[in-house]
Amino acid sequence: MAAVITYRQDRNIKKVPCESILTIGRDKNSDILLSGAHVSRNHAMVRCVGPDDYYLIDSGSSNGSYINRQRVTIPKLLRSGDCITIGQTELLFTQEVKKDPRANTISMQDTLISDTPEIKQITILVADIRGFTSLSERVNIRTLSKFMNSWFHKVSNAIFINGGVVDKFIGDCVFACWEADLDRRTVMQTLKAAYDINRITQELNKSYAEIGEQIRIGVGINTGAASLGVGQDNTALGDAVNVAFRLESATKLLGTDVVISETTYQHLPESLIEGKKQHVKVKGKRDPVRICCLEFSEIEQLLRKIHTDKQRANDLKNIKSAK
Repeated sequence: MAAVITYRQDRNIKKVPCESILTIGRDKNSDILLSGAHVSRNHAMVRCVGPDDYYLIDSGSSNGSYINRQRVTIPKLLRSGDCITIGQTELLFTQEVKKDPRANTISMQDTLISDTPEIKQITILVADIRGFTSLSERVNIRTLSKFMNSWFHKVSNAIFINGGVVDKFIGDCVFACWEADLDRRTVMQTLKAAYDINRITQELNKSYAEIGEQIRIGVGINTGAASLGVGQDNTALGDAVNVAFRLESATKLLGTDVVISETTYQHLPESLIEGKKQHVKVKGKRDPVRICCLEFSEIEQLLRKIHTDKQRANDLKNIKSAK
């Protein structure tokens, strides 16, 4: 769905289409160039996540970015009609909703059929920054906004590179899905994404030493049937999604980095999960959920082993080809 930002500048009305990333600030290379002492050089950006969701992300500006007069400290999903305020400038975000050209000719029965949610088997990853609420009370808002801007930007790229799609950002949490047929390759892509998110977090810890403490994440991974493209958020819904969020919360109680459900870990090498299986009671489920707990260091070892095995297989193939 096409999205546009409209604003007034020098008595002229300007309209700028939203691409994958649209930058706003005083820097001459900004897509929307704003002047004024209240605007930072790299003030904010509008970033497209998934097919049609646009988020406003403040880049750690001195005076903040606002949506409908509410300050944005973490990525905020934009709705058509939202008013963005940056410095003294107000910008209107609008997004077209594609209409079905057959809407006036098809019967009510056809409409109900076409509106039936798509049910798919997906793998869900939920990664959450631990202790974010207390962190936001202690850390300078500008520093924290810069950290979160970098974190969301790099994390969404890592998920995309590993074959997943960001469903949405929720506060300090990222919710992503893999819709490919479930096999070991899909599960390994999800694990690689979890490992990359942790690596990104650790690298940012070094870049933002002024925060004064190590920011850590927890990850929950689950596989199951979900209803896709639901509501205005175009999100995934269902028990499988709820369980993934519960498993992420369980990482704190279990003192581990990653909690994976049986529907996902059954596709992992037995050597990796041996001795790590257990049951956990999660809210909303009558029966305990079978899980396994992994540390990021264990995932790293598995990824290195797979990489080494691939290299050996390629070397052997090249040797045979040379004979």
